[in-house]
Amino acid sequence: MKKEIVKWGLILIVSGGVIGGGVILYIFNMPHRDVQAASADYQMEARQLVSEYLADAGAANNKYLQEEGDSKIIAITGIVASIDEDMKQQKVVLLKDAGEKAGISCTFMASTNANAENLRKGNKVTIKGVIRSGAGYDEDLELYEDVIMEKCDVLHN
Repeated sequence: MKKEIVKWGLILIVSGGVIGGGVILYIFNMPHRDVQAASADYQMEARQLVSEYLADAGAANNKYLQEEGDSKIIAITGIVASIDEDMKQQKVVLLKDAGEKAGISCTFMASTNANAENLRKGNKVTIKGVIRSGAGYDEDLELYEDVIMEKCDVLHN
């Protein structure tokens, strides 16, 4: 009787481990969302998105972020204020109109970097990507924070 209980206990533990391992492998190997191939959920001017976040960040997050934390895909049109590179050699384009408090920082991917090569400061451009954080005001530093977008690509130049 005791051997049978131990036998069934070991079978349950091994089965649970195999099922758990399979679930973990499935989750980690799921394909990532292809932002460039998908159509934009929203299309707007840069100042409109920044204004929505500065007016009510909670409402903007509810509108542009999904329950599971993924962002809706957004196409933003604005004026190129600066073009830089981050530590991964990814292009970072800041869309910000003159006189605006905050802008939108768009980080490109290695696969879309070349599409940002022809951008110049002052160009009006439409960039598609996903939001990672919204604009806000940091009272301690007395600075406005930009909207952060990633997985970006140029739609119209």
